[in-house]
Amino acid sequence: MPTIAVIDYGMGNLRSVTKALEHVAGVNDKVILTASHEQVAAADKVVFPGQGAARDCVLAIDEHALRETITEAARNKPFLGICMGMQVLVERSEENGGTNLLGLFPGEVAYFGDHLSDASGQRLKVPHMGWNQVHQTRPHALWSGIDNDSRFYFVHSYYLRTEAPELEVGHCQYGKSFTCAIAHDNVFALQCHPEKSAEAGLRLLKNFVEWNGQS
Repeated sequence: MPTIAVIDYGMGNLRSVTKALEHVAGVNDKVILTASHEQVAAADKVVFPGQGAARDCVLAIDEHALRETITEAARNKPFLGICMGMQVLVERSEENGGTNLLGLFPGEVAYFGDHLSDASGQRLKVPHMGWNQVHQTRPHALWSGIDNDSRFYFVHSYYLRTEAPELEVGHCQYGKSFTCAIAHDNVFALQCHPEKSAEAGLRLLKNFVEWNGQS
């Protein structure tokens, strides 16, 4: 029976993500929420959700002794990072005065700023919270059946500045254009919350459940 492991490190919408995956999973798929290195290592696919501050996220990962577990999964099997689960894959965040992240991909996480505005000069609130369009910058298996510029749900004050443009598979506009989805080999990660993004989000999760780790 194919197993999808949702990594439990005490942060993120763990139950919501798990329930959404169970909703779209096939009858032969098994979804587990686990902090066990052995269970994650044995799973066929891995999902890494996250929310909250960068420093708290990294501390929680280390407190649960999951750094190596996450790194191995991201290198070896279909891997989906969600929200902070995307940000933590790059090198560093400005949050909390500067926080070193897992460093699997080049890039930095930056603050939107206190004086963000749209093209008309209208002040924008930070955090970026609510529905926004995701523009698909290159094809990927996880975009299958999802219209370009579909709306997804976001909650974040920091955004990814990737130093490897080829990683980007989606970007979003909120005062500035920013990378909101990245992909490399068996890894796909996005800033928004597919588990809260209605039909488009559920389709993306279903695509992940069916994904073989190739774009």
